Amino acid sequence: MIKIKVPATSANLGVGFDCLGLAVSLYSYASFTENSEKLTITGCDPKYQNTDNLIYQAFVKGCQALEQDVPNVKITIENQIPISRGLGSSAFCVVAGLMGANAWFGNTLNKEQLLDLATQIEGHPDNVSPAIYGQLGASFIDHQDVQTVHFQVHPSLHFVALIPDYQVSTEQARSILPKEMSYQTAIYQIGHAVALTKAFELGDLELIKTAIIDKMHEPFRSKLIPDYPLAKKIVEENSGILYISGSGSTLMAITNDNLTADNIIADIKKDFPAWEAHHLTVDNQGATVV
Repeated sequence: MIKIKVPATSANLGVGFDCLGLAVSLYSYASFTENSEKLTITGCDPKYQNTDNLIYQAFVKGCQALEQDVPNVKITIENQIPISRGLGSSAFCVVAGLMGANAWFGNTLNKEQLLDLATQIEGHPDNVSPAIYGQLGASFIDHQDVQTVHFQVHPSLHFVALIPDYQVSTEQARSILPKEMSYQTAIYQIGHAVALTKAFELGDLELIKTAIIDKMHEPFRSKLIPDYPLAKKIVEENSGILYISGSGSTLMAITNDNLTADNIIADIKKDFPAWEAHHLTVDNQGATVV
């Protein structure tokens, strides 16, 4: 049996729209074993237990990249990453499938090759890059070549995933954004994004608080999350910093104190008892064969 462990990921981080992504300590698993039939999938909704399953599709793409026949396989899913909540659930599927195929045939693909394949499937690297490499990643595509660099995040920082009991449509989150942006806003975003990566390395919460304020997507997407104002108020009253994870609906709080992180969870639960909340740290390994 081959078992792949993949961390959840949080993209954008405010000003890092479609470029920055962070791996966090919430994990999902996919196991691959020989099977008498072409395909058996367990551990997910029955409507995904077929060849349209994204893990299987990535597994097939991995086999094709390795120029190997697709074996009969049983895939067992243990998913802890909420689906369509802005925590990289599709990145988990893509990376797990590719790494499952790679491990099946002797781990001949390196991380760079896996990232290229994952980006082809996902369409953008901001979630699949930290899912593969861990840490904080800055990624972009240049003439179809995927480029990614990674930053160590200071261990003093804590992250709290606040997960509403409703989704935000990725299509709606895209369509609500303005079609054009001024040079002034572009300059603002670039400067703040560069400063933010350094602030995460330093664990400088005050600099994070200043640098993370976004003008490109959060002012618009926050309107799609009806509880955003109250959640932001709760986090800030606990001296935390809040941003929208991916396109939502998950909101991610940042603090540099273990007790404060737990207090945020307790206060959020008072007003939003149906929400999930997870006290997380940064994952520095990325996806692994376990």
